[in-house]
Amino acid sequence: MARATFFSFHYSLDCWRASQIKNSWVTQDRKSAGFFNSVEWEEAKRKQDSEIERWIDRQLLGTSVTVVLIGSDTAGRKWINYEITSSYKKGNGLLGIYVHNQKNSKGLTIGKGRNPFDDWSITRNGQKVFLSSLYPTYDWVYDNGYQNMGNWIEEAARRAGK
Repeated sequence: MARATFFSFHYSLDCWRASQIKNSWVTQDRKSAGFFNSVEWEEAKRKQDSEIERWIDRQLLGTSVTVVLIGSDTAGRKWINYEITSSYKKGNGLLGIYVHNQKNSKGLTIGKGRNPFDDWSITRNGQKVFLSSLYPTYDWVYDNGYQNMGNWIEEAARRAGK
């Protein structure tokens, strides 16, 4: 059975890279969610926050894992934060994949961004624990994401009990 996975990413900067990753996922008979096409993105930017939140929440329905595609400017973005928070509350498995080494449509790479999981913490046994210590990150290029993303996602689902 194909596992439905939500992909979170900075649309305007990382859309090309995210599309390459999504297409590699779909070619392996997997289901993805969280992908705007350019028309949907332009329309969404004109909507109120509550409407965008509802769209994200609908995209998360039926997913068991959220993959945060980390580019140079992903961490700290409003909708990335909402998607991480909503995914965590939903109990989705989480993982990050750095996409800065993946070339864009012009053959260029970008600088490595901050881990967005560093911005979130929970309290466990009275101790502050950052999500970055709970959820792994990988590099799409150097960790061979095309071959390994399925295993990363299955491991995240297993850790989340899904």
